[in-house]
Amino acid sequence: MKNKGIKIEYILPKSPAHRAGIQAGDKIISINSHHVKDVLDLMFYGEEEFLKIVVERDGRKLSFSIKRDEKPLGIEVEPFRIKRCVNKCLFCFVEQLPKGLRKSLYVKDEDYRASFLYGNYITLTNLTEKDYERIKKFRLSPLYISVHATDPEIRNSLLGNYEAPPIMLELKKLAKTKIRMHTQIVLCPGINDGTVLEKTIIDLYKLYPYVSSIAIVPVGLTKYHKNGLMAVTKSKAEEVIKIIEIFQKRFRKKHGASFVYLADEFYIKAEKQFPSLSVYDELPQIENGVGMVPLFMSKAIKIKIPSVRLKKRVVTFTGTSFYPYLTQFIERLKKKTLPIDVYPIKNNLFGETVSVTGLLCGEDIIKGLASYVEPGDFLIIPDVTMRDSEDMFIDSLTMSDIEKILQVKTIKITPEPESLLKAVCKLT
Repeated sequence: MKNKGIKIEYILPKSPAHRAGIQAGDKIISINSHHVKDVLDLMFYGEEEFLKIVVERDGRKLSFSIKRDEKPLGIEVEPFRIKRCVNKCLFCFVEQLPKGLRKSLYVKDEDYRASFLYGNYITLTNLTEKDYERIKKFRLSPLYISVHATDPEIRNSLLGNYEAPPIMLELKKLAKTKIRMHTQIVLCPGINDGTVLEKTIIDLYKLYPYVSSIAIVPVGLTKYHKNGLMAVTKSKAEEVIKIIEIFQKRFRKKHGASFVYLADEFYIKAEKQFPSLSVYDELPQIENGVGMVPLFMSKAIKIKIPSVRLKKRVVTFTGTSFYPYLTQFIERLKKKTLPIDVYPIKNNLFGETVSVTGLLCGEDIIKGLASYVEPGDFLIIPDVTMRDSEDMFIDSLTMSDIEKILQVKTIKITPEPESLLKAVCKLT
């Protein structure tokens, strides 16, 4: 059984595993005679009431018996090695990155385990029969799947993989085992829009409710893209919105749910008002930029703002696309004697077509704020600019670098109006 097992990184104090004598550094070999190779095995087999866990410690095998209580087992293991993507998608964002950015940005993952655990999108182009069996056995639901088009020729062209299996056959395998799926379509004008988009939605709807949602997001193009793709224009955004509104009306009448949703960027590009928050149902694809702005605005309207005075000047920033919406909330704060200055930051690293806050780099933030901030100011930083890292921006600059260069104090917040207000009130 060489190479089997997973190393324990941390044991939660006073947990069942800690009380049994299991230690960080031990390598879990088996649980109740089931061999363990990653965190999924630990999650699945570790839920049984009585556990016999065999570990390897200093070359010796030790066995521990545990009777589960209501507390978590208390074992955190090392991350598994991510399966890499072999597709060559025309719109792949990783392929549009310049050199010298944070290393994690260059990882092209295609791993069903990460899809289940973290909501990463996969294309189902590298699954083996054993993978499907494991998905079924462990009930790995929901999974997040990139479809783009159900027409095999068009999809394979977009993926740059002409050996990819027909996506509908793969989705049917999962639906047959009652696995729920959230799907996405990266819309590339002139390729998978129009009638192709309509057919894709109709095909996916045939697997409802196992295909639980469809998110349509506009293709993201940096100034480094080389495949001749076209960005979504105002007129194209308007066209897509009309198509989706028809489908949403049909689905809501039949099922009480919209089923298909548009990324916020379509409404921003079309300069069109967002639909009611109820249209987004339970916000199943909010992490995909679907419903983030409407949710923020809904919360911002309801939030109670105290009348307090700040002891220090406070500054924050956002991407150019969200700036008009954040400004509305900031204006309400100013009326309550909370004078916060907000500035839109242009994306020079990727080009101005990339307007979201999460892809702003440290250098652009510094350059964008240099003429506005003063020494001693408090700078509020949205944590989406440091996604997948502690305090590091995508160009490897850190919050500490920002503080030193701009001579400010920084506060990191989550992207909700409550978080912004809470951070400000602490400065009174």
